[in-house]
Amino acid sequence: MQMTSNCTPPLSPMRCLSSKSRVEGGRQVGPASDRPHGDLCRLRSSSLEIKEKEIREKGSEILREQLDAAKKELKLKDKECERLSQVRNQLEQELEELTASLFEEAHKMVREANVKQAGAEKQLKEAQGKIDVLQAEVTALKILVLTSTPSSPNRQLHPQLQSSGTRGAHKCGGGHVRNKSISRAFQSSSGKPEPSSVSIQSAGKEEREMDSVLFAEFLLWKEQPSLDRSTAFLSRIYKEDIGPCLSFMRSELSQLVQRAVENNSLTIEPAAVSALPTVKAAALECGGPKKCALSGLSRTCRHRIKLGDKENYYYISPSSRARITAVCNFFTYIRYIQQGLVRHNGELLRYKGLSFCRILISRVTRFFPFLFQRSRCFGR
Repeated sequence: MQMTSNCTPPLSPMRCLSSKSRVEGGRQVGPASDRPHGDLCRLRSSSLEIKEKEIREKGSEILREQLDAAKKELKLKDKECERLSQVRNQLEQELEELTASLFEEAHKMVREANVKQAGAEKQLKEAQGKIDVLQAEVTALKILVLTSTPSSPNRQLHPQLQSSGTRGAHKCGGGHVRNKSISRAFQSSSGKPEPSSVSIQSAGKEEREMDSVLFAEFLLWKEQPSLDRSTAFLSRIYKEDIGPCLSFMRSELSQLVQRAVENNSLTIEPAAVSALPTVKAAALECGGPKKCALSGLSRTCRHRIKLGDKENYYYISPSSRARITAVCNFFTYIRYIQQGLVRHNGELLRYKGLSFCRILISRVTRFFPFLFQRSRCFGR
């Protein structure tokens, strides 16, 4: 019982050693008393080692769990970073595509604007050309109105108003009559037909007597219309009609007039009475109200011409004006064809061209029949 009571409280190794030393000091040391104490100490030390080992294992497990949790968290963060990187790349790609589409749309809008601007400029030029043509027509109509009114009709434009003696003089003047239909229209006979029937017969006669060679040259010229004098059609017109029609006594001035007509820079205007005293002294060679600057003959000049941008005015007689106007009408007509303003079939162009050339011919043959021995223009 005493040993049981002594072994009940736990004893540390140091305490065992101290008790052992006390026993040894009291000379009571023996093999029976030392063995249990040693076993207890070994048990206690082994238990402590086991506990320490368990503590270490638990600590390592805790650390391992924390490490695994940290790795998992890092993996989650890596996945989040990868997802955010993909989102950023996708946004950058969408931004680039949007920028490219915006630039493409802007270029498309600029290109469409340029095309519309070019079309508008082209339409503006065409409209200006049409306006110029209409202004030229209005100017020509004004000239016709000024020179032919109901109270004072122009007998050169209306041959039916001439007296029978005058028409007979035209018929028997000794000159060559270029167009038989026109000469028959001017004849006076006892059985005088109506003016409408005369015009119908004249048109039919002209259609039958059409010059096929010159008309073929005209059709060939109409395919590529130009004002080049080297073409067969214009070369013949210049040689047989325009040259003789604009042949005046003053050859230098005649050439200037022809050049101005070709360049569409000739101005014909009525000679105002109030403007006559203001004529410059340098313009004495340009004729006067009583002298034609082209023919040099003493005639009453109701009109004057201006060549281009020059300041000088040249007074012209009615006969000279009629010849110049005929050539101007012809050039106006071929310019209409060149600009595409005349859109008719071949027969109508044929008749219209004949009408203009007939006006040109009748002007020249009426005033200067001796200039022609043989000439033709769409009709013989």
